Amino acid sequence: MIPYGKQNITEDDVNAVIEALTSDFLTQGPKINEFEKAFANYIGSKYAVAVSNGTAALHLCTLVLDVNSSSRVITSPITFAASANCVKYCGGEVHFADIDPKTYLLDINSVRSLLKKHPKGYFQGIIPVDFAGNATNLEEFRKLANEFNCWIIEDACHAPGGYFIDSKNKKQNCGNGNFADLAIFSFHPVKHIACGEGGMITTNDEKLYHKLLKLRTHGITKDPDLMQNNDGGWYYEMQELGFNYRLTDFQAALGTSQLARAEEGLKRRREIAEKYSLAFKNNKSIKRQSGVVEGHAYHLYIIETEKRKELYDFLKTKNIFCQVHYIPVHTLPYYQSLGWQKGDFKNAENYYSKCLSLPMYPTLTDKEQTFVIETIIGFLND
Repeated sequence: MIPYGKQNITEDDVNAVIEALTSDFLTQGPKINEFEKAFANYIGSKYAVAVSNGTAALHLCTLVLDVNSSSRVITSPITFAASANCVKYCGGEVHFADIDPKTYLLDINSVRSLLKKHPKGYFQGIIPVDFAGNATNLEEFRKLANEFNCWIIEDACHAPGGYFIDSKNKKQNCGNGNFADLAIFSFHPVKHIACGEGGMITTNDEKLYHKLLKLRTHGITKDPDLMQNNDGGWYYEMQELGFNYRLTDFQAALGTSQLARAEEGLKRRREIAEKYSLAFKNNKSIKRQSGVVEGHAYHLYIIETEKRKELYDFLKTKNIFCQVHYIPVHTLPYYQSLGWQKGDFKNAENYYSKCLSLPMYPTLTDKEQTFVIETIIGFLND
């Protein structure tokens, strides 16, 4: 069986988890801080906060940015539902802008057009997604956000290790905090770094960082400098309504071990992508993601074809299990109940009708990939 994505657990990973399991802490111990520091160093941000999953990361970001029932936030319809749901969790209103049909990323011109239809202050934030691992040019989005007084949450779940080149020819890592107020990552098994479940928030804003730390643990603090009273060493204060969004020490140990070979995995993903691109380059039945940045992290390798369903079903008969990313969020029943409908975003819907995510993971062998390529070409050329 060749799946579209797959975790890679090594002996070093297993030993790291065993060490954590046999230590004094299973949760709220030193492995959390170790993982956070290593990840911040890898991404290039000042701060990192480990949480239970990527959705929790998004929720905490909207909380610390004070999203509420009067908030309106823009995001992409081509993403996992959590990129939009996090706004709804806080009672806010989600608005979508269309994607660029070449890059599959949130189209800045579509966002600009939406912002200009309303007075400044109508929208509070933008959530761009580094979809498939293709890095959003956040320098351009930052300029737009500043013009309309919006914050930015970068959904970088697909892009640890990804980057774009800014106007000064400088490499800007996804999640480094130079343009977005906050960024989030996921450590689901099919992602670059696997913790089973897990997430990370990165930021360069110290005030937001401390708010995140408090809200991930029930809104509780034990810091004597922050407490109103102090009855003794046991004392703590719940100062606001927070959540239990903590990561365990053994998950953090696994994440730290995986992070140590992140660049190795990223290199292999780019090799696989290059082989796909060369194989499909002159095939008129296949459209590939274009407008690809140098720093594409290739969580996904996506093609478009008019025979998507037929190809998907045929590949299953050959034990090749591809996937579709994603059903446009605005067409899901919940969002249709809020007034969105099919036909609202033609680029997103046209993309969805043709897209297919091919097997993409570091342990995919050359032989397996060749089989995938030959099977696809054989079917489409038949």
